[in-house]
Amino acid sequence: MQTGPILTVRAARTDDAPQICELLNTIDTIEIGAPETDLHTVEADLTHPEVELAHDSWLAFEEDRLVAYALVWSDSGGERVDMDHYVLPDHQAAGERLLGLAEERCRRIAGDQGATRAVVHLHLNRRPTIDTTLLRRRGWHTVRRYQVMLRDLTPHQEPLPEPPAGVTLRPCTDEADRRRAHALVEETFAEHFDHQPRTYEQWLDDIDAARLDWSLVWIAAVEGTGDAAVLLSRNDRAGMGWVRNLGVLKAARGRGLGGHLLRHAFGVYAALGRDRLGLGVDTLNESGALRLYEAHGMRLHYAVDTWEVTLPVTAAG
Repeated sequence: MQTGPILTVRAARTDDAPQICELLNTIDTIEIGAPETDLHTVEADLTHPEVELAHDSWLAFEEDRLVAYALVWSDSGGERVDMDHYVLPDHQAAGERLLGLAEERCRRIAGDQGATRAVVHLHLNRRPTIDTTLLRRRGWHTVRRYQVMLRDLTPHQEPLPEPPAGVTLRPCTDEADRRRAHALVEETFAEHFDHQPRTYEQWLDDIDAARLDWSLVWIAAVEGTGDAAVLLSRNDRAGMGWVRNLGVLKAARGRGLGGHLLRHAFGVYAALGRDRLGLGVDTLNESGALRLYEAHGMRLHYAVDTWEVTLPVTAAG
């Protein structure tokens, strides 16, 4: 006898983006106190060329209400696979159903890429809506913590800083500089935890370049050295401006380039009328990024844990 709502599971479609966005914002409000997911971000995930929605996405409905969503993808070409998973707190059974389906897909993806196991990563708020005992029971554990940092800005009243001696900034307004920005991101993040090398074309897909204002991507050049640092930011989030990447070449660290780029971003975004600028940082980043951000007045907004599970790939019979 049916005693509760009927659970329906199907793949996502691109026209599901508004309903998915509503679910994510409901979860945002529970976890961090305010909705911070923009529709275009969901649309970019659903239309990413490396995602096959028919195989890599799942929606769980109880009657007509969307209660859980999962998505998987891999840009490693090997064993590493990534997962997104969202569930309303009172619908853990639906969440576990999607988790199981997503895990099986991760095994298949890794096997198709020639790996004998799938090493899956899932980023969750430190206090997520999913029951973490469910994750631990299925073999998941935390491996890293990130912090989302914020800097409050005074609109139209943050001065642009004077550059250090011999340093010039330029925006990436032409194709050559965009390719240079990509090269700098790849080099400066090569040793960072979980960085996956990306071709220029793959990187453009990852950053949703069609929506990116390239005048808000800057390269710092040092006299006698050349291009040494990059900051990639975007102004298409409703809640705040966002710094996606800030990287300085090893040989150029200690010259104040990172701090200068950050202060430049503060001034530019304040001039655009923004009152907040945010970014994410690995708390174990060996370059000292967290200390840099704290020294420039950035504060903790919320913390995110990377959860990991290793799933053996069963050889095809």
